[in-house]
Amino acid sequence: MARPIGPAQAVAFVRRHGIVLQAARGPVPSLADAIAGERICGSWWGHPKGRAIFVAARAVCDSPDVLVCKLLDGKITYVHRRLWPALVKMASRFDRAGLAKIWDEHTASGAHRARRLAFPRWVPREVLADARRLSLSDAQGMLASCLPMAPPGRQSTRPTSVFVKSSPLKRRGSPDTRASA
Repeated sequence: MARPIGPAQAVAFVRRHGIVLQAARGPVPSLADAIAGERICGSWWGHPKGRAIFVAARAVCDSPDVLVCKLLDGKITYVHRRLWPALVKMASRFDRAGLAKIWDEHTASGAHRARRLAFPRWVPREVLADARRLSLSDAQGMLASCLPMAPPGRQSTRPTSVFVKSSPLKRRGSPDTRASA
């Protein structure tokens, strides 16, 4: 029988895998499925281990070593700190909104409010420095399981705007720069 996954083991699960989905299906493991010991059909809230999943997810969300974002298909995604430099290096390959740090805040009235901090405002200075030193090929290798394909006609090695000021020029082929017939 598999050993139960508690809060500390949940954070270790994210550290080991690097990128984990909270409950969705995708190219990386699901924390909810790992805790349940099976693939969950429907909402994990109704699963017999739903309470354990909730407690473990809170522990992961509260860890200073885990970024909570919506990186993969707009689903809650956990990214361990060891992959943050690679994520910063390859940021141009991801949807910018998906790179935002997200969290829930409890208001004085007891309500929950979803909060977000845009990328790259959440990125610590030392992670930015580590990202600058990281090669593109190493960053691509670290994120291989979830790195989207580069859009056709664009180079995948383009540096992210975290390091280079964005150009005021429009991309070739954008609606504002296409020649009129």
